[in-house]
Amino acid sequence: QVQLVESGGGLVQPGGSLRLSCVASGSIFSISVMGWYRQAPGKQRELVAAITSGGRTNYVDSVKGRFTISRDNAKNTVFLQMNSLKPEDTAVYYCTLDWDRQTYWGQGTQVTVSS
Repeated sequence: QVQLVESGGGLVQPGGSLRLSCVASGSIFSISVMGWYRQAPGKQRELVAAITSGGRTNYVDSVKGRFTISRDNAKNTVFLQMNSLKPEDTAVYYCTLDWDRQTYWGQGTQVTVSS
């Protein structure tokens, strides 16, 4: 069973930065696709960014140029560096691991962008 634990959320002013981390248990991290989703109040959950085992990345248009997803396979950790944050980035952010047609989810971490 895979467990994902996110950290790094919090309250930040518009224009600020946060770095989210997600540590995965188990031995399949390095061969898995990792992703970050978010869900704002009253909105559908959306994929923010993803990274393949080979390091290929993709982003939702609204965060391109501001967010960067990366991974450290030696530490079973995926990161989401978020810069130039906007109030509309406020949401619960979830880490995901995709492997063998299964998706595992973390418990989520709150990010609030407000002055």
